[in-house]
Amino acid sequence: MSDVMDRPATLAGTLFDLTGKVAVITGSSRGIGKAIAEQFAAHGAKVVISSRKAGPCEEVAAAINAKSPGHAIAVPANISSKDDLQRLMDETRKAFGKIDVLVCNAASNPYYGSQLDIPDDAFNKILSNNIVANNWMIQMVAPEMKARRDGSIIIVSSIGGLRGSTVIGAYCISKAADMQLARNLAGELGPDNIRVNCIAPGLVKTDFARALWENPDRQKAANSSVPLRRIGEPEDIAGGVVFLASKAAAFTTGQTIVMDGGVTI
Repeated sequence: MSDVMDRPATLAGTLFDLTGKVAVITGSSRGIGKAIAEQFAAHGAKVVISSRKAGPCEEVAAAINAKSPGHAIAVPANISSKDDLQRLMDETRKAFGKIDVLVCNAASNPYYGSQLDIPDDAFNKILSNNIVANNWMIQMVAPEMKARRDGSIIIVSSIGGLRGSTVIGAYCISKAADMQLARNLAGELGPDNIRVNCIAPGLVKTDFARALWENPDRQKAANSSVPLRRIGEPEDIAGGVVFLASKAAAFTTGQTIVMDGGVTI
């Protein structure tokens, strides 16, 4: 009887255990990316903290190492630079020997306004940073994942990719494209046991979305439109990414998991 009682806890531990895994998470010095890195480390993974500025990356890595010694390193990189991203992968392999999980979380949105008025340089930057850079990184990690016949790639998209927008249209276009990128690559890499999925958050309380929630009246209005009556916290999204990185999602690929408090229903 005690064996039966113990089994669910043992199974749960096995399904979500990331011990021995190495994960690269872009945009992980704050917000959703930071929460993902913290949860990965808490579940046993070695994590690489990366964003443009070295200082914030090192702070996050130090905090993780204080709880789980040797589980984090900081490798700053700008997603607009292919050379930077290649160095990110090279430094990860140098430190930890491999890459098991890639989380493409970093993104940019330098334009707020009509799609009809967006300058070419802003449109190009959004598409390059939010789509092309993700494809670069996947190209960089896919060969070793193929060789091991194991890997998980997660792209942080957005519910903006499921709906039209009159003010952040280019961003939404890029996030819809990320969903299709995941579907394409899931089909291509599936025979090698590599899973590619997206998470699509709704409004989350991060610096990236500060303009949408910082004003109390605006946040109250936002909360009222959510069935759960609150906007998301970074930790709300991290759990879904842990799922997709773990054995619990061994039969899940090419999917976009919406985590939005019910907004899109």
